[in-house]
Amino acid sequence: MPFNEIFGINAFGDAVMRDRLPKAIYNELKDVQTGCRELTVSCAEVVANAMKDWAIEKGATHYCHWFQPMTGLTAEKHDSFISPTSDGRAILEFSGKELLQGEPDASSFPSGGLRATFEARGYTAWDVTSPAYLSEEGNCKSLVIPTAFVGYHGEALDKKTPLLRSMQAVSTQALRVVRALGNTSSRRVIPSVGPEQEYFLVDEQYYNRRQDLFLTGRTVFGALPPKGQEMDDHYFGKIPARVSAFMTDVNEELWKLGIPAKTQHNEAAPNQFEIAPIYNISNVATDQNHIIMLTLKKIARRHGMVCLLHEKPFRGVNGSGKHNNWSLATDDGINLLNPGKTPDSNLQFLVFVSAVLDAVDTWAPLLRLSAANTGNDHRLGANEAPPAIISIFLGEQLSHIFEGIATGKPVPSQEGLQLELGVNTLPKLPQDISDRNRTSPFALTGNKFEFRMVPSSDSIAGPNFVLNTAVAEVLSAFADKLEKASSIPDAVREIVTETWKKHGRIVFNGNGYTGDWIAEAERRGLPNLKTSVDAWPHFADEDSVALFTKHKVFNRGEIHARLEIVLEKYSKQINIEAGVAYEMAVQEILPACSAYGATLAAQIRELEAAGMNVSSLRTRLGDITHLSEEAAKIADTLSAARLAARHISDPLEHARSCRDLVCTAMEALRAPIDRLEKILPKNAWPMPTYEDLLFRM
Repeated sequence: MPFNEIFGINAFGDAVMRDRLPKAIYNELKDVQTGCRELTVSCAEVVANAMKDWAIEKGATHYCHWFQPMTGLTAEKHDSFISPTSDGRAILEFSGKELLQGEPDASSFPSGGLRATFEARGYTAWDVTSPAYLSEEGNCKSLVIPTAFVGYHGEALDKKTPLLRSMQAVSTQALRVVRALGNTSSRRVIPSVGPEQEYFLVDEQYYNRRQDLFLTGRTVFGALPPKGQEMDDHYFGKIPARVSAFMTDVNEELWKLGIPAKTQHNEAAPNQFEIAPIYNISNVATDQNHIIMLTLKKIARRHGMVCLLHEKPFRGVNGSGKHNNWSLATDDGINLLNPGKTPDSNLQFLVFVSAVLDAVDTWAPLLRLSAANTGNDHRLGANEAPPAIISIFLGEQLSHIFEGIATGKPVPSQEGLQLELGVNTLPKLPQDISDRNRTSPFALTGNKFEFRMVPSSDSIAGPNFVLNTAVAEVLSAFADKLEKASSIPDAVREIVTETWKKHGRIVFNGNGYTGDWIAEAERRGLPNLKTSVDAWPHFADEDSVALFTKHKVFNRGEIHARLEIVLEKYSKQINIEAGVAYEMAVQEILPACSAYGATLAAQIRELEAAGMNVSSLRTRLGDITHLSEEAAKIADTLSAARLAARHISDPLEHARSCRDLVCTAMEALRAPIDRLEKILPKNAWPMPTYEDLLFRM
């Protein structure tokens, strides 16, 4: 079957609903999806029956509510369509109530103290805007219903609920602004996202022999091979045949689900790749990104490979991120961040870019913490990732336009520029109004902002609910001014001027990797929150609490609960990594070194007896002995630090102890272990090396 014909065949999307639902029910559901009316039980009954029939026709036996708890993964509870009858038979049923609400056991999901452990009830609520789909796992087929997940009293226990709340908040305030600017036709403003997903592939046989990879997702030890990525020969190179076959299967699976996977290519590091879909509404894009991650992992196994989503699985080569391309558009298709041909006079563009400048500068700590996790602590600031300092790249032309408006000396935009390539057979290319800056964590790239700091393994919900809420707050203030203004152009100039004078410091168009920028950022007063533990406490700052409660994204209890959850998760992850490092060192690597040392010592004795010069061998044996003793001592220190951290009850202090003592001991242990790997023969080293993992596929 042609690929265009399989697109969406396993999704209960708009086309399927239009065909299977009565016209009145379809129109009612569309009104619900656009926020024009509330969903009725009678409507849900008809939709549920249509979903059931569609799914059963495709071979489904079960349905499940699929949600995103604070574990960082997705969760699902499957129920069959079968209902027994009094005569010992069974019928297939799926009610509107079962579609609308599920009641999973929530006792083992993190709540951060929002409920007692013995209070187990949680509710999953159907997200009507995200299409249900058919999941195929071997012979088992299930109808999957994307849902939100809340506690008994309605507290958000997931990542989707605050995202949906933030989307409503930014729509409300953005609509006020576009109304003030003269737009009377648009009914909603929708944040959209296009997440680019980076990942590594490794051969399954090597993965299974690395305890650190299959328990933590990253290598806690590993010396760089003679060749890494310094030749830049992998980036955009020819996709290997084995990987190409994998990508073909991934695309087919995603296309069946209606996920528009568009771009795929080799990334910078060996065995690193990227996949990117077309933009979608923020919550749908978030769901689809989770599906993409699950699909990458599932299909990789079919091809004898393992997909690594960790931000830094290999030290010394590029890590993986998830570039979050964010924009705002009206329901009738107007991109509010589109500069047009004359951005200097495009009032709408100037207002909304000003809102982003203000929001990113004012709430920089929140954006930083939205991209924080243990993996990103290894990645941010390295050669492939932006620094931990939040800044915005506008490009020289737009920066000059904003500067000109603020100083009263406007700079006209340069429209219609073309690149002369100097070859008659090559076409003239239109030149964009700005270049791209890969060192910027937050860059305007055409008609969207690219948040490059987002971690590859996490949900994009967090960065987007922070961004939506922060922008909503600024737009609220802008709307107040515009609604009272006697002259809209004058009010816009005033907004741009005030924004640039107060928040122009957030704009940096240079190289974010240099030490000079760190010093310059400090001079500008920009925060440099280097680790996750530095960033997360700002979530509970009083101004942050005021922001989220004002826009009804969180209440105070939900904020403090989430802070506790992420801190505890961080400490648990570091504890696991430390335990793995200790066991690998003590149970695998040091015994291998001891065994090889004994063999080498026997060889030295034989050669000495034969009158041979063994000075180089004695030096090697001495290095092995010295490094092994050093590693053994540090391993004991690591074990003690890990034990001491466990006895700290305060979540923040526990996390700080893990960062300052446990992580420091892990890094110290890595140094002699990685040196030992370079000394021992390859056949004496007890596990696959970076050379195996990165270059043998």
